[in-house]
Amino acid sequence: MASSVYLAKLSIKNPKDNKLAKIRRLCKVCRLEEKVKPFEMSREDQLCAIKVHFGERGNDTYVHPTFVREVVDCVRASGAKPFLTDTCTLYKVFRHNGVDHLETAYLHGFTPYVVNAPVVIADGVNSHAWREVAVNLKHFTSVKIADGILSANAMVVISHFKGHAFGGFGGAIKNLAMGCAPQEGKIDQHGRKVTITDFCVGCGQCVAICPQKALSLQETEKGQRCVINKELCFGCYECMSVCKHGGIRIDFPNEYEDFSERMVEYAYGAIKGKEGRLLFITFLMNVTPQCDCAAWSDPLLVPDIGILASTDPVALDTACFDLVTQTPSLRPIGTHECHSAGYDKFQAEHPATRGYHQVEYAEAIGMGSRKYEILNV
Repeated sequence: MASSVYLAKLSIKNPKDNKLAKIRRLCKVCRLEEKVKPFEMSREDQLCAIKVHFGERGNDTYVHPTFVREVVDCVRASGAKPFLTDTCTLYKVFRHNGVDHLETAYLHGFTPYVVNAPVVIADGVNSHAWREVAVNLKHFTSVKIADGILSANAMVVISHFKGHAFGGFGGAIKNLAMGCAPQEGKIDQHGRKVTITDFCVGCGQCVAICPQKALSLQETEKGQRCVINKELCFGCYECMSVCKHGGIRIDFPNEYEDFSERMVEYAYGAIKGKEGRLLFITFLMNVTPQCDCAAWSDPLLVPDIGILASTDPVALDTACFDLVTQTPSLRPIGTHECHSAGYDKFQAEHPATRGYHQVEYAEAIGMGSRKYEILNV
């Protein structure tokens, strides 16, 4: 049976049909109030997590806080208590601990005054606030999920659909997987170490960004090259994101598919126990090649398409992927410099990735269905 995916296209016919109105309409047609309304407990205990990505400093294409405010107001109208949340990053820049992360959220406009809700870093100041959730799947018997996520009775997952250097693309599934996991859970998902290739030119960009100080420059027979201390490396892949020469690769040939599967299993754990109390809203706007964790925003892959919502994260990610595939690109993408519609733009941008495997595996473990019906609202 096909899952319903609701699409609000961005064409605006009158002042009453602006993006804020479209968000409210999506919340209404998806019956958000039924997903988050108070259950058999006092209102004081009715907590609804609104999972967002606050964006890395320097990035400007994350979901705008005024859009998030509309979702918050819809949750409040149901009688539940909303709070915005995310987790600490593995890499050590501006969101590695709860204090810096909260400050970054405020700098990007996610203040209680703007969004009408508290902002809570779900895994605590030092990413130690988490619990195990049993999943009994291929890669993990249990996963580590932030306490703030598990403590909420319901959750609205607001995602920005874009590319990702290792997952191919990031949508609702990745937002759940990496975004609901503490640092130790992120290590579980990344999971593999890297190795240096003959393409290394010794530029040192990877050395500067490595959070573990596992990389260094040394003189070799071929000149100055990067070397890696594999005892220190925990596989965050930040070095690969900055290397422009192909000088770093993952040790295992099937790692990109396994990476996707590990993310999906974490996403599965993040929503376990909240069945029937979930809504997923994805902004198919500002579709950049890289994740919002990048401290920049690359030129867009495709024109803005719309805002989508569903109770099925698998159908939602599949629909977003298909819409990007069907839309002509704004610029040459990949080595073949395609402009046309009808091809996987994320794999063209990140050739080694297997982004679509996310939804294949998620469907296989029962998270949802790749079959969907788009309903325009």
